[in-house]
Amino acid sequence: MIGVDDVLDVYIVDVPELSRQYRVSGNGTVTFPILSTPVTAAGLTLSQFSGQLTSDLKAAGLVSDPHVNTSVNQSRLHSVAITGAVKKPQIYSVFSQTTLLDMLSQAEGLADDAGGVAIISRGDIALHAMKFSKNQTPNSQQSDSQSTLTLDLKRLLESGDQNLNVAIYPGDRITIPRAGVVYAVGAVNKPGGFTMKPNAGGMTVLQLIALAEDTRPTARRDRTIIIRNDPQAPGGHAQIPADLKQILQGKLPDPVLQPDDILFIPDSSTKRAFRRGLEAIVQTTTGLAIYSSRF
Repeated sequence: MIGVDDVLDVYIVDVPELSRQYRVSGNGTVTFPILSTPVTAAGLTLSQFSGQLTSDLKAAGLVSDPHVNTSVNQSRLHSVAITGAVKKPQIYSVFSQTTLLDMLSQAEGLADDAGGVAIISRGDIALHAMKFSKNQTPNSQQSDSQSTLTLDLKRLLESGDQNLNVAIYPGDRITIPRAGVVYAVGAVNKPGGFTMKPNAGGMTVLQLIALAEDTRPTARRDRTIIIRNDPQAPGGHAQIPADLKQILQGKLPDPVLQPDDILFIPDSSTKRAFRRGLEAIVQTTTGLAIYSSRF
């Protein structure tokens, strides 16, 4: 795959005056002295470029039967960076078009705390390649010309929908955001932070209680609150009542949690928790270990 700033060795049989090295310009083209318009290069394979140059020479009537051979003399580093929640985030050498799943395989798969989307930032080669493809097939439904794509990674992995297994080009960047974390503190058997695994409905209070291995016998379930980040609330945190007793009895709906929510269940054996205030409860989450759990 040819990239911007690559130096190409172009050999045209029986045309020595044109057979030499050419540098791909910043806009992805190569200028030939005898052609009125530059030839697109970035985003093409070597054979595609040779074919394009052959067609242009014929169309211009300059060479009756051109035979073009192209090779790369110098090339900038061709790579794809994978960052975020994968097992081996790093920069991988990529010299031609590949796919999202192939790149995730190189990174040895997703980390346990991976979120449900993949964000792809397109590089110059990808933008040139997709522009060229769109120009060659004007009736196609190409919509990938934007520089950033957000894909439903969970759907791709579960359903194998190949429409989501998009092409990846040298110079692209793949980011897998980490899933959010929610906290259970107070009168639970396993206080801590828990990764929000991607699912259609989101994590609920009862699911978090299950991950925290239920409440203690002394828990004041009817005094449970959700502490949520809210810039408009005093101190930047809102207190949302979540009467766990009634939720368990089916008298109230099971609230869906948001990333960084804190579920606080007070203990009837010690009433200090409420006296210490909201800020103290929030601070208790700072030192909690983050547990990756499945539900």
